[in-house]
Amino acid sequence: MAASVSGEPTRIMLAVNESTIKGYPNASISCRGAFEWTLKKIIRSNTSDFKLLFIHVQVPDEDGFDDMDSKFASPDDFKKMKHRDKIRGLHLLEYFVNQCHEIGVACEAWVKKGDAKEIICLEAKRVQPDFLVLGSRGLGPFQKVFVGTVSEFCVKHADCPVISIKRNADQIPQDPVDD
Repeated sequence: MAASVSGEPTRIMLAVNESTIKGYPNASISCRGAFEWTLKKIIRSNTSDFKLLFIHVQVPDEDGFDDMDSKFASPDDFKKMKHRDKIRGLHLLEYFVNQCHEIGVACEAWVKKGDAKEIICLEAKRVQPDFLVLGSRGLGPFQKVFVGTVSEFCVKHADCPVISIKRNADQIPQDPVDD
């Protein structure tokens, strides 16, 4: 898989997210694994033949308060939370953009807000990548009922081919729902 006949690079969209492990403001285990797999198995040393398109979807908390009892919220708390979320999203994308620039792979990155599975599919339709790569926690059927999976939804509904990369067994945290 390399640049298309027209000389345009192969465009790979990667959905990335933050780790759910408390006190761990970094890329999730699954999305880092999907990124590393893409570099190792697809891009290899053909850095000029590919362009990576990173999307991060910030999922709004149901009541608008991340880890805060709404009883104590004030208008200033809203401003602080929005600012914090924006910084976290940009920090996450900065990690991947820096990695790409270090090895010479062209890239773009952006943040959207909403339901991750829906937004990823909408963005794949809008951007029209050659394919979409995303990480998968590899949850069992019981866990899927309660947590759901973005990767399964995207495999079924995205308007492009989807590659779902399951995290390695040695990377599974104590609670497999964490990532």
